[in-house]
Amino acid sequence: MIVAIDGPSGAGKSTVAKAVARKLGFACLDTGAMYRAVAWRALHEGIDLSNGEAVGNVARDRPISFEHDSDVSRPARVLIGGVDVTRVIRTAEIDQLVSVVSAHPSVRAALLDQQRRIGQAGDYVVEGRDIGTVVFPDAAVKVFLSASDEARARRRLRQNLRRKVGSTDLEEVLANIRQRDERDSSRAAAPLRAADDAVRIDSSSLSIDEVTDRICALVNQVK
Repeated sequence: MIVAIDGPSGAGKSTVAKAVARKLGFACLDTGAMYRAVAWRALHEGIDLSNGEAVGNVARDRPISFEHDSDVSRPARVLIGGVDVTRVIRTAEIDQLVSVVSAHPSVRAALLDQQRRIGQAGDYVVEGRDIGTVVFPDAAVKVFLSASDEARARRRLRQNLRRKVGSTDLEEVLANIRQRDERDSSRAAAPLRAADDAVRIDSSSLSIDEVTDRICALVNQVK
């Protein structure tokens, strides 16, 4: 079974997806980490990120894999071409560059094959921006998770402070989120949007547990 969770940056997709997967006993696939890994690798290799063909070659030729510890639902490490990039892909620089990379059709096509191959291997909670619309359009459960711009900015700020990476200025974080929303929603290839049959959940005033319980209830309805 596939549970698809889509939504904009800062809506809480990653945290919720991991919580849902843990509660259901599913595995969790963070597709955003895959695009971040490609962005980091291309940058590391000195590739012009506006060159779709070159960045697409990185996505196609450097396989991405996830390693798990005892908690099978949550990948502990992200690797691209055998290089552990778990921490380096969570920087403010990659936050800004990943939308540029993910807009290239060549990159999306290369990662689409990998995402489907991984997801078809078992029960997965998959989060991203085009999971219910493109990657797994037949997913048993589709959720579009959103929140107000201000709520998402505050969450990202707390995350930056906790990880000690990224901006610690709320106005700057808010501006970055709005810029990324614009890029993700207006790109030609698989723009961010809710699937027609997705259940919309606004997490602005909800706790992680409350969102998790709502999604798990949806899953239990179709089991």
